[in-house]
Amino acid sequence: MASSQCCENPPTLNPAAGAGSVLEDFGGLRAYVTGDSESNCAIILASDIYGFESPNLRKIGDDVGASGFFVVVPDFFYGDPFVLDDDAERTRPIWLQAHAPEKGAEDAKSVIVALKNKGITSIGVAGFCWGAKVVVELAKSSEIQAGVLLHPSFVSVDDIKDVKSPIAILGAEFDHLSPPQLVKQYEEILSQNSGIDSFVKIFPGVAHGWAVRWQVDDDFAIKSAEEAHKDMLDWFLKHIK
Repeated sequence: MASSQCCENPPTLNPAAGAGSVLEDFGGLRAYVTGDSESNCAIILASDIYGFESPNLRKIGDDVGASGFFVVVPDFFYGDPFVLDDDAERTRPIWLQAHAPEKGAEDAKSVIVALKNKGITSIGVAGFCWGAKVVVELAKSSEIQAGVLLHPSFVSVDDIKDVKSPIAILGAEFDHLSPPQLVKQYEEILSQNSGIDSFVKIFPGVAHGWAVRWQVDDDFAIKSAEEAHKDMLDWFLKHIK
């Protein structure tokens, strides 16, 4: 069985990673920005619990930006990403209480206002693990034009029932947080909502975290992650115009 890329392989964070730049204040948050600063279409990337300094996440942002989007990767954790150590089982619930994804969604609304003030007219948000819940909360209130959930965490069936924006869900075959059975429930609910465009896919042979926590020396992991990124980008190219 594939291992959990998210929990067992935390990234080596690098504040200087990426081809873009870090702004000290974008909608009230520090943020990594990349892509076309003149575009009227923007994508927000909501990280997993390890935060916005993940080199893999910033590479994804750079790649999305190369397709003509302005990309923002906010620091929803205010410089306090989760640290995986020997005491993680005790500290994770405490950290999550201080960094609830619902609060991240509220913070994201300020980023959305800043984007609109910049002249952005169409906004998509992709969320990885923790960040997927941020996307769902935004999609409930029509704050965004489209969303993508990649190996989501903390997303309930009731959350999916309330989605009002086009949404894609990319799940893993081996995922203790969003197992295929749960993702299939999401799909069934979305299929009953003819007013919302949706796309659901379960990737074989990968585990939770694969789309942002892939191993650089594993060809299968790289290929699977790249396939997920293409699906994400295709969704945004379809809906963010």
